[in-house]
Amino acid sequence: MSVNSLNQRFSQPNFIESLIAMDHSSIEALVKAYTGHLYNAAMGMGFNSDESSELVQNTWETLFDILPNFKGNSHIRTFIFGVLYNKARELKRERFKFNQHEQIDQIMEDRFQENGSWKHGIIDPERFMVASQTLEIINDCVEKLPLTQKMAFSLKEINGEDTTEICNTLDISVTNLGVLLFRAKNRLRECIERKVEV
Repeated sequence: MSVNSLNQRFSQPNFIESLIAMDHSSIEALVKAYTGHLYNAAMGMGFNSDESSELVQNTWETLFDILPNFKGNSHIRTFIFGVLYNKARELKRERFKFNQHEQIDQIMEDRFQENGSWKHGIIDPERFMVASQTLEIINDCVEKLPLTQKMAFSLKEINGEDTTEICNTLDISVTNLGVLLFRAKNRLRECIERKVEV
């Protein structure tokens, strides 16, 4: 079955109803259609193979828990990738907490000599604050992008993924990817300008 016919089938109200009713054949069709795309997206977000597999598993489990809340206002694919994105953020937070202690030890070792003095000159605090605030503004603006724009922008501009891979992962054409990236960059520019002017 072609991608277009799958998209049309998955958009049908009776298909959505069968999913919500946990119809085995509908669930199987959805899982077969999107598992590979979810895995590729997770890898594209910087997770290793095991983490990506775990993310895909968690995405499906969560999706079927919250599926009764799906109103059909967006394509089911967008809903699935929304779940993946939220699960990825949770995993990154967990990974960050786990790695924090190791990072602190590494930072201390990298920046200080054994006698406690700085190995290199101290960073100008004002420059450090401006850089931190700028990064915070950019991250905040990226988070506010619509999901498909955020996924396209993250995969292309942050993770440097190949255009063909992104199109396969998000199940879109090269033209659609170009439009998503153009809109994402415009929204980001407007968002950053608004925050900087305040």
